[in-house]
Amino acid sequence: MTLKLSKNIKMVVSDFDGVFTDGSVYISEKNEVQKKLNFKDIMAVALLIKNGYNFAIISGEESNILNYFKEKFNISEIHGGIRQKGIVLEDIMQKYGYKKENVLYIGDDINDIPAMELVEYPIAPKNVNPILKIKVKNLQITQSFGGDGAIREICDALINK
Repeated sequence: MTLKLSKNIKMVVSDFDGVFTDGSVYISEKNEVQKKLNFKDIMAVALLIKNGYNFAIISGEESNILNYFKEKFNISEIHGGIRQKGIVLEDIMQKYGYKKENVLYIGDDINDIPAMELVEYPIAPKNVNPILKIKVKNLQITQSFGGDGAIREICDALINK
């Protein structure tokens, strides 16, 4: 199924774990946490920014990986350790003067529902928690899994619409 997106979209906001990752966490013997990312998804962020889209991440977890995105792409809207994603997204939308039709939100689990309810274009990767399929109105689902090109699939659909 092809994603149905509008030319009115100006900003892409994404959860991180389960969207940029497959949801797995690798913990070393020294208690160091590592996560696997797909370069297709990292490239997607570069392409979105290059094509004039604002980009933000709202993650429930704190992570040094978020700093990587902040520094590599000079993204000011990187928010980690967020429990109330809807409140943060509402603040971002107000800050930029965006309406619900201007923002696409990508999430994969129940803590993303409040943010998804604020936008006209809620999208989830194929490995979405099934509850979202029931609870989120107009939810679109990618053909790709989180951590395996879901962000790139959305990016390509936006840029080529």
